[in-house]
Amino acid sequence: MNTPVEGFSKLSKTQKIDWIATNCTKDPKKTKQLLQQYWNTDPRVQKLHDEFIENTISNYYLPFAIAPNFMINGDLFAIPMAIEESSVVAAASKSAKFWLERGGFKTEILGTEKVGQVHFIYNGDKNKLSNFFTSVKPQLLKSITSIAQNMEKRGGGINNIELRDLSNKIKGYYQLHCTFETLDAMGANFINSCLEQFAKTLKELALSFNDFTEEEKNIEVVMSILSNYVPNCLVKAEVSCPVSELGNADMPAKEFAEKFVQAVNIAKVEPYRAVTHNKGIMNGIDAVVLATGNDFRAVEAGVHAYAAKDGQYSSLTHARIEDGIFKFWIEVPLALGTVGGLTSLHPLVKVALEILQNPTAKELMQVVAVAGLAQNFAAVRSLVTTGIQKGHMKMHLLNMLNQLGATETEKQLLVTYFKDQTVTNASVKEALERIKK
Repeated sequence: MNTPVEGFSKLSKTQKIDWIATNCTKDPKKTKQLLQQYWNTDPRVQKLHDEFIENTISNYYLPFAIAPNFMINGDLFAIPMAIEESSVVAAASKSAKFWLERGGFKTEILGTEKVGQVHFIYNGDKNKLSNFFTSVKPQLLKSITSIAQNMEKRGGGINNIELRDLSNKIKGYYQLHCTFETLDAMGANFINSCLEQFAKTLKELALSFNDFTEEEKNIEVVMSILSNYVPNCLVKAEVSCPVSELGNADMPAKEFAEKFVQAVNIAKVEPYRAVTHNKGIMNGIDAVVLATGNDFRAVEAGVHAYAAKDGQYSSLTHARIEDGIFKFWIEVPLALGTVGGLTSLHPLVKVALEILQNPTAKELMQVVAVAGLAQNFAAVRSLVTTGIQKGHMKMHLLNMLNQLGATETEKQLLVTYFKDQTVTNASVKEALERIKK
């Protein structure tokens, strides 16, 4: 058990490693070697990585992969993905190739509005507060002139401020609900700076509002923060083709299409299924979000909130058959940026964006939505035909062999052997033991 440490952040990198290895691991020497093994060989690059976050002692690597052959609105893309899960990239690539021959993916931006809120407590006459807000709204907007001027020059800025009464949920609870356009920036710092200024101005103006009593003048600002729920920052991606083009060796076209639609409908009404269904979508979405230096935790939170917007957690994707045409689509909120943050700092993020032809935030939204839709198509297709484990476990085979310490020759033999055999932990272990004997 380690002991408390004072001033850890002030220690040098070497001292941090010494302390963590000595106090928290069984073999300090081995731990130190392992941590240093993952340092970048270029000291300048390593220093850049060290400064992304606090108390850095090493780098945690994820595979950086490419899923090719994505036709999106008539243009061909190779999509970078950073993820550790087996079969995700393969599944996305398989979907991309399948739809490449059927017209590709079509996308549409439905909105780009971001949200931020000033949460405050006001114990007084509601009508007075409403009148106060109406009178001071122009001053609130004016108070962020210096903060917003650069964003406004590029065509963005504050869209609107609304006073919202939530005192039926918490006594005296109100909010300034603010909407923003942040263009190619994700916009968190800009939005939060505006909100904090709104809060300061709100409190100051309340003190001099003549209609308020002394108690009413003391508005208590609880917090000012952007929201990662962005239901109006929305993108749609879809694919479609005649049902007759969906046939494969595993199932006739009509049966496949009908089963696929039923599977999606089940995810719409059954939350237990919907969570796993949407997790598969996020395999594709998160992998691209991470590869392009965006905040996948924010995206996850917003997407899952959107999946529950109608009162029950439900599928993010939709499918139907109409007049012999199979249609499959997704509408998903994605607050992304292609400037600011890590986009101009992380070397691989720069490469990822270059691979995507240096997209705008809107273009990146469309690529990310397509990755999610492609991933979901592959997963549902497997589920209603061969089952999910057959493909997934074959992709997981190398991981299993590495864990068992197989040599390169043994890996090659077993990859060939399991091309037409069922992959399980037990079967792989048994086959490896046979080869070793």
